[in-house]
Amino acid sequence: MSLENLKRNKDQISKLLQAAEAVGEGSGSQQKSYGDDRIWKPTVDKAGNGYAVLRFLPSKEGEELPWVRYWDHGFKGPTGLWYIENSLTSIGQQDPISEMNSKLWNTGLDEDKALARERKRRLHYIANVYVVSDASNPQNEGKVMLFKFGKKIFEKVMDVMQPQFEDEKPINPFDLWEGADFKLKIRNLEGYRNYDKSEFSDKTSLFEGDETKLEAVYSQTHPLKEFTEPSNYKTYEELKAKLMRVLGEEVEDTRTLKQESQMNEPTVSPQPKVHEPVTAEEVNFDNDEDETMSYFAKLASEN
Repeated sequence: MSLENLKRNKDQISKLLQAAEAVGEGSGSQQKSYGDDRIWKPTVDKAGNGYAVLRFLPSKEGEELPWVRYWDHGFKGPTGLWYIENSLTSIGQQDPISEMNSKLWNTGLDEDKALARERKRRLHYIANVYVVSDASNPQNEGKVMLFKFGKKIFEKVMDVMQPQFEDEKPINPFDLWEGADFKLKIRNLEGYRNYDKSEFSDKTSLFEGDETKLEAVYSQTHPLKEFTEPSNYKTYEELKAKLMRVLGEEVEDTRTLKQESQMNEPTVSPQPKVHEPVTAEEVNFDNDEDETMSYFAKLASEN
């Protein structure tokens, strides 16, 4: 899509709001962050504070929305192994962790609910951004990168598109001409990253509307389709097998009686795959009790 076509077909705020509402309980993506140099990550100091200025970019040609969304799970099992995988619920399919969490939650036992909370889904969004300012990593400034963020920052995006007060005008933060820079402000509160101070600046054109520079930036946006490809997700059986290894349990036999009758000879079980160790620092858990309770209430109602 040329810059001229983009200008004529700019994402309307109403369209983005409708899309955000439509995916209220669905839509997902492939996690691809660790080892992916396209992903921009904020840096914090020893006190846990960080600051950067980003500009959200519009959807790439052929893609409907300027963001994608997915869930994953990340926890350490009693074996010492980590389970860090995308959730199949992101693409509307059954997921073994969600099924197990549903059973745990429905026992009504406090210890089971605590275990389910520990293994709950984590929500992520990914969008293209232009790095305006990153004093901690100046080499990133001027680059188009992918930004992975959570529910709190997405709420900031939604708030600026549908302000609650009469003296505030809606802004489409993904617009090159009438968008706004996002000032990411990170604080450490009780051991968790807090983004409450983050805010959008006043409406302004990126590069003061210089279309040569805008064209250069827009042409560098990364496609987001790969993050929503079902083929990039592991199958239910693969996830179940890994879950059982992490928990130190045997995989439940899901073969049919016909299959069992055809398997009279002993078979050699395949050796489990060796997984690279993952440190606790590499796992970012959201501290959102409301989201947790909502998730498990939904699971309970479905069972």
